[in-house]
Amino acid sequence: MSVVGFDVGFQSCYVAVARAGGIETVANEYSDRCTPSCVSFGPRNRSIGAAAKSQLVTNATNTVQGFKRFHGRAYSDPYIQSLKSSLAYELAQMPTGTTGIKVMYMEEERIFSVEQVAGMLLTKLKETAESALKKPVVDCVISVPCFYTDAERRSVIDAAQIAGLNCLRLMNETTAVALAYGIYKQDLPAPEEKPRIVVFVDLGHSAYQVSVCAFNKGKLKVLATAFDVNLGGKDFDEILVNYFCEEFAKKYKLDVKSKTRALLRLYQECEKLKKLMSANSSDLPMNIECFMNDIDVSGKMNRGAMEEMCAGLLARVEQPLRSVLEQARLKKEDIYAVEIVGGAARIPAIKERISKFFGKELSTTLNADEAVARGCALQCAILSPAFKVREFSITDLVPFPISLKWNSAAEEGISDCEVFPKNHAAPFSKVLTFYRKEPFSLEAYYNNLKELPYPDPTIGQFVVQKVVPQVSGESSKVKVKVRVNIHGVFSVSSASLVEIQKSEEGEEPMETEQLVKEEESKMHVDQEDQKAQGDNQQKENAEKKNDADEMETSPEDAKQDKKTDQPPQAKKPKVKTKTVDLPIENQLQWQLANDMLNLFVENEGKMIMQDKLEKERNDAKNCVEEYVYEMREKLHGVLEKFVSEADRDVFSLKLEDTENWLYEDGEDQPKQVYIDKLSELKKLGQPIQERYLEAEERPKAFEELGKQIQQYMKIVEAFKSKDEQYEHLDATEMEKVDKMVNEAMIWMNSKMNQQSKQSLTLEPIIRVKEIQSKTKELTLACNPIVSKPKPKVEPPKEEQKAAEQNGPVNGQENTDAQQPSSTEKAAESTGQSNADSTDQKLPEMDID
Repeated sequence: MSVVGFDVGFQSCYVAVARAGGIETVANEYSDRCTPSCVSFGPRNRSIGAAAKSQLVTNATNTVQGFKRFHGRAYSDPYIQSLKSSLAYELAQMPTGTTGIKVMYMEEERIFSVEQVAGMLLTKLKETAESALKKPVVDCVISVPCFYTDAERRSVIDAAQIAGLNCLRLMNETTAVALAYGIYKQDLPAPEEKPRIVVFVDLGHSAYQVSVCAFNKGKLKVLATAFDVNLGGKDFDEILVNYFCEEFAKKYKLDVKSKTRALLRLYQECEKLKKLMSANSSDLPMNIECFMNDIDVSGKMNRGAMEEMCAGLLARVEQPLRSVLEQARLKKEDIYAVEIVGGAARIPAIKERISKFFGKELSTTLNADEAVARGCALQCAILSPAFKVREFSITDLVPFPISLKWNSAAEEGISDCEVFPKNHAAPFSKVLTFYRKEPFSLEAYYNNLKELPYPDPTIGQFVVQKVVPQVSGESSKVKVKVRVNIHGVFSVSSASLVEIQKSEEGEEPMETEQLVKEEESKMHVDQEDQKAQGDNQQKENAEKKNDADEMETSPEDAKQDKKTDQPPQAKKPKVKTKTVDLPIENQLQWQLANDMLNLFVENEGKMIMQDKLEKERNDAKNCVEEYVYEMREKLHGVLEKFVSEADRDVFSLKLEDTENWLYEDGEDQPKQVYIDKLSELKKLGQPIQERYLEAEERPKAFEELGKQIQQYMKIVEAFKSKDEQYEHLDATEMEKVDKMVNEAMIWMNSKMNQQSKQSLTLEPIIRVKEIQSKTKELTLACNPIVSKPKPKVEPPKEEQKAAEQNGPVNGQENTDAQQPSSTEKAAESTGQSNADSTDQKLPEMDID
């Protein structure tokens, strides 16, 4: 199983994976760990990531970036309408009313939903992870801003499904950073001690997020979050761009905003300048060649001037910091450390303001760019059974208060109730009890529009169906379970009707509460509800007593508390109950329908296949181009001696014609055409290359054969001179060796002479394979004869007896008598000599 975390940012993305050695941020095909959040559409394929960013200026209207802010938003949303004028590409309305992106793809106009475009980016990140892990990637954890609403979160989950990913958790960016910070800390307070309070500040390209977290050993709890969705690195870029637009208008009489390409180039240069100013306080130049109308432009800026221009933005830094402390009811002295991450957090003026606010030095122990991805990978490892990770529980929170409203029979109007207040622990489930005679609907919504960075407070409608009255005609008791899940998404997860049945005489009575509790216990509970909720629950229960006449609310284990309060001898009511699960119809705000989602998944598969085919076509074309350039250079280089002048002229002409064809008619041809073209060229070029390779390798092959001949000739000479080492060899067989060696010598000399007379431009007389074959043949024939072992001569028995009786002779031991015979050795090695031999340990051997 793979364990992967994706940090999908506004401007760039990071991929972290879990390996045996820990968490690692992986690089893409450009050896860069940062992948731009860009998708570019062309006439034949899509480009994603770095390849798309390179087309930002050249293919501006079809290159999409910054689409993260369109998730879960209607096209009519005022925020979307305000963005339209500043985008190089065009937005359009989807049939469902959500925001779509209009581009030219495969030479036709297409409108893609934001889920599709985000799915394309996730497909690229998935490929990057698979390339690093060398195995398929399915399970993952994806980061989202902490201020994302239900509709935005569901949109990201749909995008993951389109990319073929199973998102185990949507993790808030600041929570991911907190996990990356806390899981490695060995000195955290014990669970019963006062927690360590750390503030995390994440200032990225598009938004500013702050969270305050409490750490104990093996535990992290998010206490409060605050944010400014319109404060990020891009806003500082915007101010610099506006400044230079005005300067170039005065200095060069250029209207930069009238030309999209010029404006995009200026954005790129201003971003670079901003980064340089973070490290340098002196005047820095900015020069752009052929900026507009073939005019070169230049300007300069320093850090002090930029800070003056950005004073309004810098003034907004403190408010979220103040807000988190107020929400968590903490003082500045309670803060143990302030950890900053995010690309824009490197701006000195921002660091200075944060440091001044808390009155302490900022901590930068985490990688500002990669901390979110690493936290997501850690969470994925915790959730995955494939990895054993140190136990670490994470309690996140609900960023905006969630309420339910319904038609009230008692009050003949609309009733409502806040089920999850702001900063309530999440994930969390609650059971609400209603008394109804017929199906009813609940509407979930965010009840604080002032804090919500989203125009529509609606989360969705949930219709509880098949509700019927009791047999007696009274209202039925309906238990509804509401839940904020691990993704931070609200849902009405289940509903059940409690039927009261009369018990027959003599039948053992059953306890109502007991049964209800048993039924509830089957429901999945994320955490120990009472513990996680703490004081908030008491407050809620007090508030909700007003609606007790028609609705009761309790956390899932409240019933157990009631039961334990009863005296042990409590009389059981003679009533039997039965629970019936009820179907729930969900009507969620901007939720993709299943058939639409399946269509998007299918389309993504087709586009992936089209990209693959186009890549193969381009690779085939590049192979032809590479061969043309390589052979042209070599024909006047290393291959020059191996081709006749006439053949070289013919081949050079063919190469030139192919090059011209590539940039004219051959610019856009099917893959097979390029394969055929390369085959044509290789028919002319391959023989020349083979002659060159043969000439390079032939001397080495002859040398190897010569060495073998010399070796066997020496052995034959030694045998003839009756050398003791070879006297045991058979004379007839040695004659054969002598004959074969002489024949090989004559063959080699003959072939060498013939080859030396042959022109290098003609096919060789003898090929390397033939020489290697001759060497092998000689070795196989001679080796068994010359390497026969010398037979071992044993001394006569009388001598052995004398040696045993006399013992050492002249102070030396008779070593032969003590050495085991070869038969005994063999028996020992196979464990067959005697019963004890199996217990003996064989010595260890070092084999070089």
